[in-house]
Amino acid sequence: MNITLDYGKTGMPITLPDDRLIAPPLAIRPAEPLSNPESALESALANPIGSKPLAELAKGKKTACVVVCDITRPVPNKFILAPVLRTIEAAGVPRAGITILVATGLHRPNEGEELVELVGEEIAKTYRCENHHGKVKEEHDYLGTTPNGVPAWIDNRYTRSELKITTGLIEPHLMAGYSGGRKVICPGIAGLETVKVWHGPKFLEHPKADCGIVEGNPVHEENTRIALLAGCDFIVNVCIDGKRRVTGLWAGDMIRAWEEGVKFCREVVKAGVPKPADVVVTSCAGYPLDTTWYQAVKGLTGALPIVKQGGTIVLAASLTEGLGSPEFRALLEDYRVNGRYNTTGGAVAELKSDGSVASRRVGELSHGSTRSIHPDICEMDEWQLVMFQKVLDHCHVKVISHGLNADTLRQCHVEPAESVEKAVADSLAEYGPNATLAVIPKGPYVLPYVVGA
Repeated sequence: MNITLDYGKTGMPITLPDDRLIAPPLAIRPAEPLSNPESALESALANPIGSKPLAELAKGKKTACVVVCDITRPVPNKFILAPVLRTIEAAGVPRAGITILVATGLHRPNEGEELVELVGEEIAKTYRCENHHGKVKEEHDYLGTTPNGVPAWIDNRYTRSELKITTGLIEPHLMAGYSGGRKVICPGIAGLETVKVWHGPKFLEHPKADCGIVEGNPVHEENTRIALLAGCDFIVNVCIDGKRRVTGLWAGDMIRAWEEGVKFCREVVKAGVPKPADVVVTSCAGYPLDTTWYQAVKGLTGALPIVKQGGTIVLAASLTEGLGSPEFRALLEDYRVNGRYNTTGGAVAELKSDGSVASRRVGELSHGSTRSIHPDICEMDEWQLVMFQKVLDHCHVKVISHGLNADTLRQCHVEPAESVEKAVADSLAEYGPNATLAVIPKGPYVLPYVVGA
């Protein structure tokens, strides 16, 4: 079978043995793209879910903050922003009082040509477009601490605006169930001190902190709580298909509109298989989601529900920007040296016989970084290793990438492979003549499950 995996900006054509596949390639279910998305959006702004029309909310306001996702999310920002900005300006919000805030979370800023790609040339030139800086504490307001002990630090350009609007994409998310809605506020414009606790073991190790789960998911419940503390007057969220065309949009109240979108998304993204497979081939959905190893972990966790214990995930990811942040690279190095990550202690688990790792946990780590050993706190980007460890506890990983060399991939505790075909052939041979195979060309956009499980 000839299939194209989402990979970088170009895709990766591959050939897989038909006789080993337990199901056709798992894909987003057919959903007709909106025939006139521009008209649908105008209607949604005027007739929102659980909210007054946007124009009415904007009346009398002198400042507005419109939050957009950063470059790691393929949100059709240009499509969304134009009517939103037109509506609030027509209602009286002066252009000089409008800030478009890029919800970078703890990612790097999006500037220059990347900002133009994100919001469009005209908006980038004529509106104040600024990046969130999660590590700059003084740019955040402290809104209190939740009953679960999470301090809420949110970007003060948002908290101090009279009109608060967020935009986003609803898709499966490896920790929070689904993206969009409240997630654009936390972690999108939250400070590091918030995310360190909210992404700590107390939340991430819960069995319901997983893809596609909302009810009882403490990660979802907590960032909803924090987003409500920050306030949100209006959201615009969309779903897209495999060609990134808009298939649904929801506007209005942060919770009610998002929940309607999740209902739609859940039915579109679910794809079942009759049984777990020995080998699962997947991607991280291509550009912009597969540019770093940090982001690519989402492709691995997304495939976990359908790979056998002890099986293999074969991941294709471009990784054109390398491993990720400096903090993440330092953590990977520590992980590489010491062999395993402890998802309950906030640092390396497997202590050396002389106690050297234990002593390093409370002092200076390699690369000059320091790490807290508080049981409920992760340091920056440490949470992605918590999720990665879940993968390694379950199965083996082989990676095909043109962005990282084989030695670097090995340092990530995965096996480099020269091609998907070679990785699949070797793995099937290892598991024997009855070994089975599944493929998820668009990676984490799809929510795979075992029927009847």
